Amino acid sequence: MSHQVSVWRAAQLLGVARGVLQQKVRDGSLVLNDGWVSTDVLLKLYPDAQLEESGLLERVSQIRDEAFGKRLRERLLPSQEVLAQRLFAQSQELADVRKHLQRYHELVVGLQQDIRQQLDQHPGAADWLALEQQITQGLAQALATEPVDMLEVMDDMLKIMTAQVTVRPSGHQFPVEGRANLLQAGLHAGLKLNYGCGNGSCGMCKVRVISGEVAKTQHFDYSLSEAEKAQGYTLMCCHTAASSELTLELLEACDPRDIPVQMIATQVRAITKLAPDTVLLHLQTPRSHRLRFLAGQSVQLGWTLAGHEDASTSYPLASCPCDERNLLFFITRNATDSFAQRLFAGDIKQGSTVTVVGPSGEFVLAEGHRPLVFAACDAGFGPIKSLIEHALSLDAAPSLSLFWLATRPDGHFYSNQCRAWSEALDQFEYELDTHPDAALGAWQIAQAMRADLFDIDCDFYLAGPVEFVRALHDELRTSGVAESQIASLVL
Repeated sequence: MSHQVSVWRAAQLLGVARGVLQQKVRDGSLVLNDGWVSTDVLLKLYPDAQLEESGLLERVSQIRDEAFGKRLRERLLPSQEVLAQRLFAQSQELADVRKHLQRYHELVVGLQQDIRQQLDQHPGAADWLALEQQITQGLAQALATEPVDMLEVMDDMLKIMTAQVTVRPSGHQFPVEGRANLLQAGLHAGLKLNYGCGNGSCGMCKVRVISGEVAKTQHFDYSLSEAEKAQGYTLMCCHTAASSELTLELLEACDPRDIPVQMIATQVRAITKLAPDTVLLHLQTPRSHRLRFLAGQSVQLGWTLAGHEDASTSYPLASCPCDERNLLFFITRNATDSFAQRLFAGDIKQGSTVTVVGPSGEFVLAEGHRPLVFAACDAGFGPIKSLIEHALSLDAAPSLSLFWLATRPDGHFYSNQCRAWSEALDQFEYELDTHPDAALGAWQIAQAMRADLFDIDCDFYLAGPVEFVRALHDELRTSGVAESQIASLVL
């Protein structure tokens, strides 16, 4: 019997990006039935699929390796209480199925007995004899052993290991793995959720549970009204999915204007020298205040001396919104940038307080499932890195391509990250280019894109100095790329 799964679960079972399956849906090679796909169709589309090589079984077997210890188990497995609830729910479902099968079996056996009585009373009655043979053969076929559908087996296992959450009205889906709460899981999946403190004090992550069960993960101080409790409201930051499937009703941010401006006093966690003129600044927010932002946006960084603001500059975030407490920035030496001067002079150091005000900007990922092409020049890699990490969280793009131009010797200050993405992800590729002139370097990148990407319907994201962005933008437009498919950020 064919088993129905969502596209999200199908991608998990096969070990492919969800964007790859979405592309097959668009080109007609994968047909959905009310948003679901049958395992029979999947196995026909991927006849050589090796579930043992998809990474799912390895992740389960790794738990038995003591070297990974408690940390790995917490990341992969839910708590004992949640695991017990999911197993109990699946046991109830199995018991219901068995009860129905028993009733159908009794019905068929009863019909057989009635038919045999009729045959005893009317020996040789052809119609009754044919009917008796049909039922006997049908019952034998139903009870016969059939090959196991491995996709169905894996789906049943994943229902215990990983809960699936569906969001209404957007229809977005995300997994809840390990001991993550609903807010953490949603942010890691790239959803633009509403939240504030992240510890159950503000109530901004309040959602309504439409179906399924949730389990409390930590104490919270926010008080839900009796009416809200009766309607099924709960806090995402303090609950996880207790059932294998959960449906939530909530509002997501649609564009940058939905994200409020925040002011947070952060602490310098680390300052890492990446190159002679480039450092990685790591800021951490307090546990009670987390920065809500969209990938690709910028914030104002301020540092005070003797009670007066001495340095303040706008920088794009180089981190993913899924880790809202740890904020990363690539800062380059700049004689006209007061904040950078203080940083390179050593006035701003580990433990210093830096004020973050924001976010701002509309350089964010657009909704869609087209291949994504990113182009950065020097420190323009910062916002591009944020976009790439967010795109990987969404898992909706069939492919991601990065072109990074360096106009100075230390321009590719984070190339190891590009190499790591490329080695870990089949759908990611990158090219590092060097040219002392940003405009000519942009033309050089455009020629590389022309060879591989201009004939593909892609979305383009450009970040860097004005001469780089303008030159590459003009090349794209000249080549027929629609203006709506080009997003630019001038630094």
